Amino acid sequence: MLKTPDVLLLFCLVGAAEALYKQWVPDTNYENKTNWDKGAVPCGSDRVQFPAQRKVSVFVETTHGVREMRLPVDGEFILNSRAGFYVVSGQDPSCGTGVTAQFKDPTSLQWFDPALWQAAATLNDLQNGNFLFSVHEESVPCQYDDVVFKALSSFSVDTSSSQSSIPVKSVSVLGKMFDSKSEFSQYLSSRSGQLQFHGSSAVTVENQGCGDPSGCECGNSENNQRICSTVTCESVSCKKPLLPAGHCCKVCGAIMTIKYATGFNLQTYRERIRHLFLTLPQYKSIQLGMSKVLKSQWLMEIIPFGTTSEIQVVILDQEKGTQAEALASDILKDVRSHGTTIGIVEAEFQASSGSSSNQSGINVGTVVGALFGVLIIITVIVVMVVLIRKGIVQMPKLHLMPSMSTTKKNNDFDLGGPLDHGFDNPIFDKPHMLPDIPGLHENGTDNSVYITKTGVHFVNPVYDDKETDFNA
Repeated sequence: MLKTPDVLLLFCLVGAAEALYKQWVPDTNYENKTNWDKGAVPCGSDRVQFPAQRKVSVFVETTHGVREMRLPVDGEFILNSRAGFYVVSGQDPSCGTGVTAQFKDPTSLQWFDPALWQAAATLNDLQNGNFLFSVHEESVPCQYDDVVFKALSSFSVDTSSSQSSIPVKSVSVLGKMFDSKSEFSQYLSSRSGQLQFHGSSAVTVENQGCGDPSGCECGNSENNQRICSTVTCESVSCKKPLLPAGHCCKVCGAIMTIKYATGFNLQTYRERIRHLFLTLPQYKSIQLGMSKVLKSQWLMEIIPFGTTSEIQVVILDQEKGTQAEALASDILKDVRSHGTTIGIVEAEFQASSGSSSNQSGINVGTVVGALFGVLIIITVIVVMVVLIRKGIVQMPKLHLMPSMSTTKKNNDFDLGGPLDHGFDNPIFDKPHMLPDIPGLHENGTDNSVYITKTGVHFVNPVYDDKETDFNA
């Protein structure tokens, strides 16, 4: 992350009515010592070599002496006024014996690398080093931003992406600003344009700026994986690390979510936060980024059913203290007091300490999901009742268990009506149908089977009271 010693407060507003300026950091300048493998600009006793098979556009600001120079097969020197080269035949006293200095290959630098860009609210802020903080997706030029390449500089950038074009508001190259699509396309087809911009996607100047006072989305979400592949995340030690929308790494701090209404102005609210809070001494180490993001809506936290626009405020503390959470609380108090006048409907925050603006511990999504669940159950019940009443669905009939008793008398009124006895038993229900077996229907004491009012009885000869001994 880029820092300056004089700027402790980094603030970012992405998607405001006024576009940001995004400046490309690397260059291919001859005078830049980081472009040389020895870490120093070649002197008069050195031999200079450029990669033979690499295309490069090099800006030369002043005059340089060299002993020898090997040029690439395809490349160019862009010479500033009174810049050039001369050959030193002998040894340069101020240079020593001399070395072979190799110019580094710049062709691997990618447009979607967040570390290679600086953001500012104005061109003066770019020159003065007043750079802004933003999440990774928005560190790269957004669709409504002005892109700046340093005036006295050349560069090489790989514009490969998942899209055929990369839309921006304007592009400034070598001090000239291009805000016309046709004019900038003509520059891209020039010799310098082909050496400076290369890759599968073309940078296009086709946006007039964001016309929505509440802000506009950055438009880099489709290249999230490409952006995050260039980022190395540091380990965090907070209790509950947070992952802001559009960021590649979890962070320690606080994230505010703001729901707005008609009349909300993101630029005005940015200035309000800056004047009320960010100028206070206790918040001097705060990094704050504000942008409009799209948030997915979920039914019962499972089924997605659309998106809604919200304002995301990311608050980080460079000193890893608790000031981020304190600032979130102060902003929330201001919203509760003056939210209706500035167009804010609702605001909440989550902190990496585990606390939040909703201390009850009840997740709003869980409550909404439970409510939807109850509504679904009630709906199903109502539909079933309607179908049953209309005869579309019939309830199954319930059959009573048949009576196990053979006694018929006095049972009808006990069960609320006559019972269904099933089929007729010719032996018990109709005695006249029985075979003519002597003694079957008599109550004689010698019969082994006899019928009484209480049922049918069988005599066991073993226990007959007339028998005293068992005779086999």
